[in-house]
Amino acid sequence: MSRRALLSVSDKSNLVDFAKQLKDLDFEIVSTGGTKKALEDAGVEVTGVEEVTGFPEMLDGRVKTLHPKIHAGILAKRDDPDHMKQLKDAGITPIDLVAVNLYPFKQTIEKPETTQAEAIEQIDIGGPSMLRAAAKNFAGVLTVVDPADYQPVINALKDHSDDADFRKHLAAKVFRHTAAYDALISNYLTDEEFPEKLTLTYEKQQSLRYGENSHQKAAFYRKALPSKLSIIPNQLHGKELSHNNIKDANAALNMVAEFDQPTVIAMKHMNPCGVGVADTIEKAWDEAYESDPMSIFGGIIAVNREIDAATAEKMHKIFLEIVIAPSYTDEAFEILAKKKNIRLLKADLSHRDEPDRFEEITVSGGMLIQESDHEIDQIPDFKVVTKVQPTEQQLKALQFGQHVVKHVKSNAVVVTTDTKTLGVGMGQPNRIDSAKIAIQKAMPKDGYENAIMASDAFFPMDDCVEYAAKHDIKAIIQPGGSIKDKDSIAMADKFGIAMVMTGVRHFRH
Repeated sequence: MSRRALLSVSDKSNLVDFAKQLKDLDFEIVSTGGTKKALEDAGVEVTGVEEVTGFPEMLDGRVKTLHPKIHAGILAKRDDPDHMKQLKDAGITPIDLVAVNLYPFKQTIEKPETTQAEAIEQIDIGGPSMLRAAAKNFAGVLTVVDPADYQPVINALKDHSDDADFRKHLAAKVFRHTAAYDALISNYLTDEEFPEKLTLTYEKQQSLRYGENSHQKAAFYRKALPSKLSIIPNQLHGKELSHNNIKDANAALNMVAEFDQPTVIAMKHMNPCGVGVADTIEKAWDEAYESDPMSIFGGIIAVNREIDAATAEKMHKIFLEIVIAPSYTDEAFEILAKKKNIRLLKADLSHRDEPDRFEEITVSGGMLIQESDHEIDQIPDFKVVTKVQPTEQQLKALQFGQHVVKHVKSNAVVVTTDTKTLGVGMGQPNRIDSAKIAIQKAMPKDGYENAIMASDAFFPMDDCVEYAAKHDIKAIIQPGGSIKDKDSIAMADKFGIAMVMTGVRHFRH
């Protein structure tokens, strides 16, 4: 007994082969527009949808499949005698397979020159209606939305394994597809910052070997419209990225994008362990490495300039998990790729001034949405609150320290010069412990006499200032805003420390 398949696709991948195999399985093919033409050009016999409906396409193709002879043929319950009688009485042939993929709305809005009118024309109406109808009636209709499923469907039809579970699997895929499609449209048309309903859509990038720990399963999904500063740059070499690699790479990439000078970031467990800036990327590497030669081992490195051979030679001497750069010279790539497991990634930093406006943080039972912290504290906005004024070199160091501390987990305190980090204290339940960690790590390093201290939030008491003063810190930057600011200022004045306040907190939980 002949069966009927409706094919209407924007993605013509493997379409002709799929249709020919359906014909071999005694399917009548019904189709529309460009799909019909592509099949006819390939010699596949096709029935036009207008022949089924008795109604021509109209409104420039906006209306062609929205007709009872299509939707009744899809939605009729095959095991309901009354449904089947109604089809027979109306002269409607059941449709047993629906293969539809939608107008390319996503691809259209990804083009910068696309107008709103052009985008709206790519909002599919008939396609989602047919898909949802077929998926709702999956017990009687095979629904195919992904060309990757063409061959599995053919195989299932051939060996009669197109059972309820197989059909349900395809139906669920349809509803995921149409939900993501509608989410893209609603987000494109939404002007509100925080609308009453928010639907985000993500596409699976890869299955991961494991999550944070080996007993946890994991996969990576990226936004359907990823940011221009992508957290997953092109991988050029090495093992697959792990769950933790991706998080660290994202943190390193977002941090290095903040700097204008040649900069090297060494990241461990979502915190910078070494940051260096210089006139060349090789010298910036030296500064970052010297910041913490122990912690950089096994680290994630992000740089904002091309990596040359000299820098690659130095990197090659130690074990690194990941290197992220805008580009590599041929010689540099050859040097680094000698280690088969190191992950070498290429990241486009040309859009670093266009970061994601919002960030999402999942919590049990929900998600937090907030504006990303892209506030950049500038020297002219600094308020000197002490008797001693910072020197020009100290101001540069304070600016550098502020860039670094905003990327460190709170409570965060860092000790830096104007070119590198000396000590990083992070994640402590009180600020004095973070200050002690940062200062104690900084103490043995050369150039300590030029060090400043930066804090991501205000000092609740004067103990951090006193501890810094007793360890030769000469300048401090912090947001201010504590009811005890005057105590910290008085302590700074007591020891001749220059202190500036920015008025901007940079908590990073």
